[in-house]
Amino acid sequence: MRFSNFFGLFATALAMGLLGGGFVTAAHATPVDGGLGLQEAVTPVMHDVIAFHSMLLWIISAIVLFVLLLLIVVIVRFNSRANPTPSKTTHNTLLEVAWTVLPVMILVAIAIPSFRLLYKQVVIPEAELTVKAVGYQWYWGYEYPDNGDISLISNMVEDADLEPGQPRLLAADEAMVVPVDTTVRVIVTSADVIHAFAVPQFGVKIDAVPGRLNETWFRAEKTGMYYGQCSELCGTRHAFMPINVKVVSKEEFQAWAEQQQADAGSDGKVKLAQAADAR
Repeated sequence: MRFSNFFGLFATALAMGLLGGGFVTAAHATPVDGGLGLQEAVTPVMHDVIAFHSMLLWIISAIVLFVLLLLIVVIVRFNSRANPTPSKTTHNTLLEVAWTVLPVMILVAIAIPSFRLLYKQVVIPEAELTVKAVGYQWYWGYEYPDNGDISLISNMVEDADLEPGQPRLLAADEAMVVPVDTTVRVIVTSADVIHAFAVPQFGVKIDAVPGRLNETWFRAEKTGMYYGQCSELCGTRHAFMPINVKVVSKEEFQAWAEQQQADAGSDGKVKLAQAADAR
């Protein structure tokens, strides 16, 4: 990499750090052109992810500046012209202890919030709603075992069918509907190959593995439509299986669930016939 390119990347990273935690863009539910930083956090986990990310950027920026300063000092003071007779001093005990202890202290400072965040992501609190997300080639299926075993099939909206305001490659014809301020446990699996269920604004990303149940959770703080995608290379249409999560009020969710059950009929299944057409 050319030095000018490296300096440009470093300057950009440092500017992001100087925003004082300003890694969050404006309140957008999708990536935006020219956006700087991560998308807006709408769950407790994602708030912690952004805080940890910000802390790490300050640390690595300080380390890079310190190493750059040392390199400049060495180049200026200890080149053959400025220092024709080099010192033969070796084994500086204080220096050796410092360059061993300081990195350990930095790693400990990083490890403590890292393990705290990992625990928060992995240990699922008592859930108020369970949704099962199943990855297929190449679409998603959502099941609601707590609400009459509702099942939905979610396919990407093709470019020709996009409505105003729907983002290309991210809009789906069916969304996972969940209530706001509710702890939602998501059970994730796959019917064929390995997929990955990922919603950036929730801080959620977990593999969907055939024959295995993984689980994650989120608690959305704001209503709205939030977008994600399959994040595991799963085949030719990997880029065309978006995830839509629609967060609504608790009253709206209850009405939606009752309507889905009414539409499903006695078997409690909704739109499962679309699965064969989606392949």
